[in-house]
Amino acid sequence: MTDTDPGARFPYRLIATDLDGTLLRGDGTVSPRTRAALDAATRAGASHVVVTGRQVPWTRHVLDDLGYRGLAVCGQGAQVYHAGERRLLTSVTLDRSLAGVALAKIEAETGPLYLAAGRDGLDGEVLVGPGYEVVGGLPATPLTDASELWSAPLNKIYIQHPTLSDEALAEAARRTAGDLVAVTLSGAGIVELLPLGLSKATGLSLTARRLGLRAADALAFGDMPNDVPMLAWAARGVAMANAHAELRSVADEVTTSNDEDGVALVLERLSG
Repeated sequence: MTDTDPGARFPYRLIATDLDGTLLRGDGTVSPRTRAALDAATRAGASHVVVTGRQVPWTRHVLDDLGYRGLAVCGQGAQVYHAGERRLLTSVTLDRSLAGVALAKIEAETGPLYLAAGRDGLDGEVLVGPGYEVVGGLPATPLTDASELWSAPLNKIYIQHPTLSDEALAEAARRTAGDLVAVTLSGAGIVELLPLGLSKATGLSLTARRLGLRAADALAFGDMPNDVPMLAWAARGVAMANAHAELRSVADEVTTSNDEDGVALVLERLSG
C-alpha cells in the first residue's frame, strides 16, 4: 500500500475484488494496468481487500506477488488473513457431523459424489478423493482413506458429480441439505459446502468493521454466483463481462472481462 494522496479522493473507501475470473487474468496474473489502477485508488484513500473462495494456502502466493500487505478474506468468508503479518485473524470451521449428514442426504438424491475438503489453518491441506478433479492445477493431497476426510477441522467440502452440471448439483445440494450447510458455486467444477450462513459478505463485513468501514463505503467486483452476497452487500457491485449470468443479473453494472482489464476500467473511470 502507498501513502494517501491528499490531492485526490476515490469515491469509495473500500474496493473488494474476487481473484479468479476477476482480478486475475486467465494466466493467473494481474496486469500492469490493473496494478496501477489499484495503486492510484489506494493513494486516493481507498482500501483494497481481496475476497476469494480460495483458502489461505491457495491465496498467499498471489498476495505475495501483488506486494499485498493488508487484510484478505479467504475461504468464501471463513478466514480473515493479515497478509503483512502472515497470520489468521479469524477462521470459521465446518461442523463435521452436520457435513456428514448433508453429504449423505445429497448422495441419496444424486448418487455417489467425488469429494475434496479444505482443512483449517494457515497451512491447511486440500484433500482430494478419487475422481475429484482439481481446477487450475493448485496443490492438493490425495485422499486414499475416506476416514481421513473427517480427522481434522475443515473449512469446506468440495463436491463434483460424474454427470450433473455444476448448477444442477448445487441446486440438488441446496434442496436436500440447505438446512444443514451453505452451498455455493464458485467456479467451473467448484461446488462447495460451507458452514450454514457463511458467505463472502459475512467475511467482508467483518473485515470492513476492522477497517472502520461500512457497506455504504464499498465497491465490489466478482464473476461467479458465490460473489452474489458480496455484491449485494456493497454499495455498488460490478460483474465482469465473463461473469456467470446469475451474477450479471444482480450487478449494478457489467465491466469488460478479466482479460480486458475490467477492474482497471472501472477504477480509472471513478478516479476521474
